[in-house]
Amino acid sequence: MPHPLVDLFPAGATVDPDGVLVIAGCRVDDLAREFGTPAIVVDEDALRARAREYRTALTSRRPNARVVFASKAFPATAVQRVMVEEGIGLDVAGGGEILSALRAGVDPALLVMHGNAKTTEELRIAVEAGVGLVVVDNADDVDRLEQLVAPGSVQRVLVRVVPEVASSTHPHVQTGQVGSKFGLTAGAARALIARIEASPLLELRGVHAHVGSQIMDPAELAAAVAPLAALGDFPVYDLGGGLGSRYTIEDRPASVDEYVDALLAAADEHLSADAELIIEPGRSMVNASAFTLYTVTTVKRDARTFVAVDGGMGDNLEVALFGQRYEAVLAGRLHEEDAEEVVVVGRHCESGDVLIDPLRLPAARVGDLLAVPATGAYTHTMANNYNGYRRPPVVFVRDGEARAVIRRETWEDLFARDV
Repeated sequence: MPHPLVDLFPAGATVDPDGVLVIAGCRVDDLAREFGTPAIVVDEDALRARAREYRTALTSRRPNARVVFASKAFPATAVQRVMVEEGIGLDVAGGGEILSALRAGVDPALLVMHGNAKTTEELRIAVEAGVGLVVVDNADDVDRLEQLVAPGSVQRVLVRVVPEVASSTHPHVQTGQVGSKFGLTAGAARALIARIEASPLLELRGVHAHVGSQIMDPAELAAAVAPLAALGDFPVYDLGGGLGSRYTIEDRPASVDEYVDALLAAADEHLSADAELIIEPGRSMVNASAFTLYTVTTVKRDARTFVAVDGGMGDNLEVALFGQRYEAVLAGRLHEEDAEEVVVVGRHCESGDVLIDPLRLPAARVGDLLAVPATGAYTHTMANNYNGYRRPPVVFVRDGEARAVIRRETWEDLFARDV
């Protein structure tokens, strides 16, 4: 009987007779030898399939709609390039994400730029690149854009609105409630809309809202449609993203079809059939396609059994930031019984550097490979150099072949900015 946690890895994951996990035809022990650990491993076919699933689910139901990938979830040029090749636009939040999107070959007209504190430099990059939509979050965005847009030119914008929708997710990833740092309440939004409509340098295309992240119930996401509709009839309504992803066996996020059906039902009720809809999936687009591979460095059996790996907070801040629960397996011993309860911890000098507590594993040994599924979202994004940690590579696997799309940092890289 296959190990139950294999179901959390990309579709098609198998286990060889000797108990080694195989992803896209690649044994994880071979990947560890070639690329070292820690490493973020992405099943490229799974990534592409998810992009196609989103695009088909939306455009087959509403042709005047489009999917824009929230790049912040996995802002690797190679990931952005996959999205571009699969007909997906890109949501960018900052100058670096714009520049990497352009390197990935995106049509700038398909870029949507976000940010609650955009700098003049970032807005200049956006205007000069021809970013299709800039989502203005405040009056200062408008001030800067009016200084940057050349006379005779026009920058298309959306206004970000606080939809006043509460969501059942962690407070750190709630964005639709009154008091959020993102967007404007209805009265302030109406005032900024009127100002933009009077500007010769800006073209108001519509409004945007985002309820939050890791939301399992699509009804909470669909609840943002009515507050947007109440602001007026516009050519474009950007409904944001936020659909939850599966991290554990118990997690049951809505399917893409269920999510799209909920949004479109609300759109049919409140919006014109001619309006263009945009959705911005991030976490749910990339999370399931990747896993992180570690090596066990120490096992300490004392008051509790601590299994320490060669990564941690340096490559996964999700646990420390909002208590995300993960699962893991000893990826070379999947034929053995999970007989021991352990705490999986990282190598960093913080008591909060805990990856999984608790977890059942076979009796772990130094040198074992530990694989953590569902790490495609926000791990590469927030990787850091704490304690002189070298950020891990990103490895694409497909049809039994593996290639690094981002190399591991070197020791020299740590000092590249010294002057």
